[in-house]
Amino acid sequence: MKPIHLIFVFVMQNITVALSFRSVGYPGNETDHNALLAIKSQLLVPSNGGLSSWNESINHCSWEGVTCGRKHNRVTRLDLSSKGMAGTISPFIGNLSFLKILYLYNNSLNGKIPTQLAHLSRLQELLLNNNTLVGEIPGNISRCVNLRLFYLDKNKLEGKLPTGLGALSKLTEFNVQMNHLKGVLFDIIQNLTSLVKIAASYNSFTGTIPNNIGRIQNLIFLEVGGNQLSGTLPKSLSNLSSLQFLTFDFNQLHGELPADVGVNMPRLTYFNLEGNNFWGLIPITIQNLTALELFDFSDNNFVGNVPSYIGNFHNLNYFSLGGNFLEGDINFIDTLVNCSHLRLLILGPNHFSGILPKSVANLSTSLEWFLLQNTPVSGKIPEGITNLDNLEMLWMDNCKLTGSIPQDFGKLYKLEQFAVSSNRLEGRIPSSLGNISHLSGLYLDNNLLKESIPPHLGNCQSLLYLNLSQNELSGTLGDELFGGSATFIAVDLSNNHLEGSLPLEMSKQSKLLMLGLYNNKFSGFIPDSLGDCADLQYLYMEGNSFQGNIPSSFASLASLREIDVSQNNLSGPIPEFFSGFHILYYLNLSYNDFEGKVPTNSVFANASAVFVAGNSRLCGGIKQLHLPKCIEKKSSGKKKRIMTRALKLIIAVICALVGIVAIASGLYLASIKKKNTPLSSGSMMGRVTMKVSYDMLLKATAGFSSENLLGIGSFGSVFKGILDEKMVAVKVLNLEHHGASKSFMAECNALRNVRHRNLISIITACSSIDFQRNDFRALVYEFMPNGSLDKWLHGGDRNMSLAQRVDVAIDVAHAISYLHHECETPIVHCDLKPSNILLDDDMVAHVGDFGLARFLTQPRHPNQSSTIGIKGTIGYAAPEYGLGSGPSTEGDVYSYGILLLELMTGKSPTDSMFKEGYSLHMHAEAA
Repeated sequence: MKPIHLIFVFVMQNITVALSFRSVGYPGNETDHNALLAIKSQLLVPSNGGLSSWNESINHCSWEGVTCGRKHNRVTRLDLSSKGMAGTISPFIGNLSFLKILYLYNNSLNGKIPTQLAHLSRLQELLLNNNTLVGEIPGNISRCVNLRLFYLDKNKLEGKLPTGLGALSKLTEFNVQMNHLKGVLFDIIQNLTSLVKIAASYNSFTGTIPNNIGRIQNLIFLEVGGNQLSGTLPKSLSNLSSLQFLTFDFNQLHGELPADVGVNMPRLTYFNLEGNNFWGLIPITIQNLTALELFDFSDNNFVGNVPSYIGNFHNLNYFSLGGNFLEGDINFIDTLVNCSHLRLLILGPNHFSGILPKSVANLSTSLEWFLLQNTPVSGKIPEGITNLDNLEMLWMDNCKLTGSIPQDFGKLYKLEQFAVSSNRLEGRIPSSLGNISHLSGLYLDNNLLKESIPPHLGNCQSLLYLNLSQNELSGTLGDELFGGSATFIAVDLSNNHLEGSLPLEMSKQSKLLMLGLYNNKFSGFIPDSLGDCADLQYLYMEGNSFQGNIPSSFASLASLREIDVSQNNLSGPIPEFFSGFHILYYLNLSYNDFEGKVPTNSVFANASAVFVAGNSRLCGGIKQLHLPKCIEKKSSGKKKRIMTRALKLIIAVICALVGIVAIASGLYLASIKKKNTPLSSGSMMGRVTMKVSYDMLLKATAGFSSENLLGIGSFGSVFKGILDEKMVAVKVLNLEHHGASKSFMAECNALRNVRHRNLISIITACSSIDFQRNDFRALVYEFMPNGSLDKWLHGGDRNMSLAQRVDVAIDVAHAISYLHHECETPIVHCDLKPSNILLDDDMVAHVGDFGLARFLTQPRHPNQSSTIGIKGTIGYAAPEYGLGSGPSTEGDVYSYGILLLELMTGKSPTDSMFKEGYSLHMHAEAA
């Protein structure tokens, strides 16, 4: 029997081994096998993606990325991360019922997350991050009761978090950041006391931070920046002694920080509150956070001095307090010398004073960013600053710096952006700047720099933006500046004393979008080579001594949007090709010696876009230009009429009178021109007293931060900012909104030549490009401290006396009367309403927002139809506008009547009480 027994054992062992290699031997194995094949069928895998082993020749437990359990041979782990895959997640994934770990991150998977994931009751780790998944998170995910890691970040998911997530009591890491999720965040996860990580940044979550957040004792990461969270920071935060990362940046949180914040957080390394509305002093208890590496309280409303204990944070590498109202002497920088790992130091804008200390030169040599813009710090740039040879960003613009720029600045070979605009720097521009190969932006404008422009700047191969305007620079432009390795996007050399002719090497600047040369002493002919800059959009050459014709090569500049060659000695006919420039919306040819017929199509059809004054030999054009008619030449075959002596005498007298009138008119227009200069490059739309760029407005408003947001209108947003130490309001147009560009033009045109104490005062305008080369339009107004009338009437916490309401009504009446009857061409506002009426310090009303304004070039009958459509805002717009009538003064008067009713009743015409035929008119009549 023994041999038989041995044979039986041998056979059974071989059968067992054979069955272990055949999926058909276990029904569960067959299910897993088929599920994996179904999963593969919906994936698009590159040839080198690594799923070539997924075939019938080997057991699926040996397929790449698949791990099976030893006991039951079922799939327990599926790792297809970073395979470059596209496609969707198959619902058959729910058949892998023994799956504990699912890694599909770092691919390009799309489609929705299958609800069948809820079948995976053993699932512990779900990582689907960094794909392009859409739709909502499945509501039945709560069935995965063993889930510990939940990573769906960096997708395109939307909707609210499923309420069932709150039941996943074993969850330790929760990451849904960088999606489109919404709803109240902490209502769902506040009871998950096992959490170690909460990462929900950059969604649209709302709600407050609950006080019971302190119950999550093991929390290490709390990252919820870039949402719409509101309220204050709860005191219980100080109970989270394990916390290392705390980021609440870019929310709507407010209030003072808890007095004991930081007392029990010895491990905290990241503390980020940027872009909220916190106020008050920086608590002294923060000195306990000695492990800090990142400390960012920028763009809030903190006041007081910078605490001296900052220098005790020896591990600090990112320190930012910019965009607050901090004050005190800038010499606190001395304490930062102890921070030997410091890489980013952002201190502006603030209200620091004093002399920039020499200790700046002793800061960590690891320093990459030093930003001190919009801060009234004086003194000189320390010579030793060139020791910081890892600097990439150095911004000290809009300060009160004096002295000269160190001549060895070229030692900062890693420098990418250098901005010292709007200071009182003098001397010459260091030629060593030409040695900085990484330099992409150089902003030295609005200083007292002298001598010539170093030609070596053209060797900066990365230089894109060069602004040397508003200095005392002289000399000629060498060939090297434009003929070197630099490839400029924008160059502004305006308002200097530069002379000579323009270099032919400008033809090499094929990517140039903006060129500002105005108000210099350039002469000679405009080079034909400038026509090779085919991408040029903004060209400003006014206020020089150029002569000759506009080159025919300019016909290649079809991308032009604005061109100003006024106040030169140019002559010849106006080129016909300007009529073919379909996106050209500003053309200033004034005060030259052009002759001949002015075209009437394209840009020439818009009197608010083309300017030809001061060219005595022009004729024709549209009638709004007020030019004489062109006289057709008579054929030579006809006999000439013989003038009598009396007729000659009459003509001579008439010519003399016309000459006197022309001279007087010229002198008068010249005086008007000095007071109201025409549109030009500084503003990119209007010749105004202050010339601003996108960069200046970006810094003035702290990056157009939500903290500085005053309001959002139909065509853009309004921010408060500081320009030249003056508070201003900056209206940034949303150019993706249909009609925004027309609104911008309408407002510029309406406000350019109107002056009245009850109209909003425009300071300047900016038409430029941002750092991503997108079009940028903005208007800068005088800041109105008391905000809009709408907030006083409906804000809830403000009250106006009857006398103040009457005064406002009278102020608005004066403004409308001026627009309708005292302007050379009557202006119809078209959008009178409380939100467009702003109040200054003395509660004097100013009418603003001329984005829908229209010039009445000829009387219009009230019933005359128009294709323009309804103008204004529902409830305030005249009824005839809805029937197609064009803008009229009567329409403004109707809107003013509604405004009067609202002033006296306190009720908006669109109030919820007005329905079923009941209106504001009836409400007022009943009273």
